[in-house]
Amino acid sequence: MEDFLLSDEERKTKYEVRRVVKAVPHELIRKIESEEIVFPREFIDLATNERTVGLRFPEEYGGRGSSWVGEASAVEEMGFLGFTLSCMYSLGTIVGEPIHRFGTRDQKDKYLRGITSGKKYGAEAITEPSGGSDLFGMMKTTAEKRGNKYFLNGQKRFIVGGKGADFFVTYAITDKNAKSRTRGVSAFILDRDTPGLKVETMYGLMGNKGGGTARLVFKDAEIPEENLIGELNGGYEIFNRMMVPERLTTAAGSIGVGTAAIEVATSYALKRESFGKKLIEHEGISFKLAESVALLQNASSMVYVASKAADQMEVGKTDLAYVRKLVSIAKLQSTEAMWKIVNDSMQMLGGIGYTTVYPVERLLRDSRLGLIWTGSSEVMKLIIQHEFIKEFTDKNYGSTKREIEKDALDFKLEEEKVFN
Repeated sequence: MEDFLLSDEERKTKYEVRRVVKAVPHELIRKIESEEIVFPREFIDLATNERTVGLRFPEEYGGRGSSWVGEASAVEEMGFLGFTLSCMYSLGTIVGEPIHRFGTRDQKDKYLRGITSGKKYGAEAITEPSGGSDLFGMMKTTAEKRGNKYFLNGQKRFIVGGKGADFFVTYAITDKNAKSRTRGVSAFILDRDTPGLKVETMYGLMGNKGGGTARLVFKDAEIPEENLIGELNGGYEIFNRMMVPERLTTAAGSIGVGTAAIEVATSYALKRESFGKKLIEHEGISFKLAESVALLQNASSMVYVASKAADQMEVGKTDLAYVRKLVSIAKLQSTEAMWKIVNDSMQMLGGIGYTTVYPVERLLRDSRLGLIWTGSSEVMKLIIQHEFIKEFTDKNYGSTKREIEKDALDFKLEEEKVFN
């Protein structure tokens, strides 16, 4: 994100995060990739020691009260470390958002302070074996209240932090008879040491090592009633708010990953000689680089626009539906751009790019998840068209605009406008 777009405070925070990124030991990245480290808690400790986690939370809970633009610019910096650590860093904001927006004072004291201090690392436990994109339609996990506790039964999978997180934000059916599943689901905070919670499968992944990605099983897992987030059966609204940071941080982190890949490829192209001149002097390479830079800049601009819209939502100048559309566009464009840029960067390196001599092969494997994680590209397109059609069919849409159809030479031939 360009510095001139940022306020003084946002720019200051961005460069503080950049210093944290620079301080992450190279050996840590290598140990994560070789799976010597399953869950890099030391990375979280490093970030929280510098007060760069949970930036958007109020200062009373250890945050900085940052804007969405500031948050996105920070996550973009983290993306330079790769998609794994960018996602891990973002989870503080993602799981903290529902607690920040809908939680009680006690929940904020315990969990938001825990996130910003590094004492509690939170993860989201959302996806189910039968319900990924169609979470609410296919959800099977239930929470039944008995006395002053809810008893959770079901399972969640692909949970980043499943091995390593201290608590989870999760969703379960609390009204089986609700007319719509979106009205019968609630959100909960689930502590790691909850009786009845068990880590089952530890997934072997193509990339994104070190996230401790696992399947969780709940068998009468006991949740105290005070760990209900917001209102009973109000989970759908909470989920939609939670998706703003989830998808926005994914988009921002993707910009950082793409930048890292471009820098490796550019450095190589400036040094490597072929057919009597540097690679960068060959049109096939220079044009590929130009296309990558343009693609990255375009995606970065969309991340800024979506972040700015989210900030306007906070002060009532736009609504969640519009922000949801823009964030979906940002996530779609940024992850698709990241994937193409990293692929093209590998192409610029040639055969050596396919080896572990350079980090591009890791970035390639990691970035593939971006097109799936937090809602696939297809789901983003579904949301974009859905929100646009709602806008387009609103009676106020176009009321101040030109009637463009009347510019056609034969616009009066109504008999030719057949729709069924």
